[in-house]
Amino acid sequence: MSDHTVERAEAAQPTSPAPLFSTSAVVASCVGFVLIGALQALYGPAIPAFRDEFGLSPSGAGLGLSAHFVGGVAGVLLFDRLFGRLGNRQILASSYVLMAVGAAGVALAPAWPLALAAALLAGLGFGGIDYGLNQLFAVGFGRRSTAMLNILNAHFGVGAILGPVLIGAVGSAHYPAVFLGFAVANLPLLLCLRGVRDKAPEPAGTERDASSTGALTRSLASVLTIFVTLYVLHVGIEAGVGGWEPTHLETVGFSAGAAATATSVYWLMMTVGRFLVAPIALRYSAQAIITVSCAGMTVCLLLAAVPGLAPYAYAGVGLFIAPIFPTGLPWLGRAAPQARRAGAVVIAASMIGGVVAGPALGKAIEWSGIRAVPLLLCGVSALCLAATLWLIHATRTRAY
Repeated sequence: MSDHTVERAEAAQPTSPAPLFSTSAVVASCVGFVLIGALQALYGPAIPAFRDEFGLSPSGAGLGLSAHFVGGVAGVLLFDRLFGRLGNRQILASSYVLMAVGAAGVALAPAWPLALAAALLAGLGFGGIDYGLNQLFAVGFGRRSTAMLNILNAHFGVGAILGPVLIGAVGSAHYPAVFLGFAVANLPLLLCLRGVRDKAPEPAGTERDASSTGALTRSLASVLTIFVTLYVLHVGIEAGVGGWEPTHLETVGFSAGAAATATSVYWLMMTVGRFLVAPIALRYSAQAIITVSCAGMTVCLLLAAVPGLAPYAYAGVGLFIAPIFPTGLPWLGRAAPQARRAGAVVIAASMIGGVVAGPALGKAIEWSGIRAVPLLLCGVSALCLAATLWLIHATRTRAY
């Protein structure tokens, strides 16, 4: 990517009369992402306690996380409808309160249906925070927005790592105390919302002449479709590696302990990758970063088919896949500035991708066997690379 391209990208970034976030609000937002990462990761380690307390089958206990994801998708779509009608502070405050009430409900529910309803409520708040902060960070920092989005989403990974550690430290039987502590931890963040400007700036490029607007309208559907495809596929890879890496590594000869450790390293590398790409995003365009990410991810998944290299290759997948989600949002905002709901669509699609990845990959594995896991995911990754190259071609005439 040439320096002129990067200069055009910087010139097209939105400007605002006052900062969208104060320093304390930025810190609080990162803490908020630690909390939503932890919440999502708490359900799995709590499954044994759910089964003992409520007499559930494994699939029945797994419905807790499913309810959380359903609530998350609903939260993204609901708060997108309210975005611009309500102030930013009100949307974020409502989301934190919903998440706190839902987490407390999971801890205190006397019956499993009530716990599922509480998980759905917590997911609703989760979706509002995920959407609201991603949307605001995408427009709130000018040319630094891509870097700040990667830092924000890296804190989600920090929470996803810490959540299971916390459950493991206190024991799954004490999950109510963990969920209650999580609920309480949300409340101080409400005080920091005074540092969030109530109205976000409009994305650059929303005012165009009639002829250019007509041209963009004709191509908008295809651009959004490919962005959604990219997000669904890459989140499918993310969930697929996280879910099937241990089984694949055990199948090719690694011990259960080594396989579990390698999977933890994969998630750790996703978090590290987002911190590492933040300074890179100040120098290179989103298109260049995502292209390199998809290419590197594809190569690593191909190498994961070699048993001796598999643990290291999966760690590489975590490193390369890390920037795609946060880096794509500012690119989408510039490629389709007149489609205000585009961000909500791709965030909701990414959650749906995580839900459907498990059953879809499981069916493919039934046909091809466990050893084919990295090759199946490599094929999906190649589609991500193809989608990225198509988007670069389709949007290259637009101002960046």
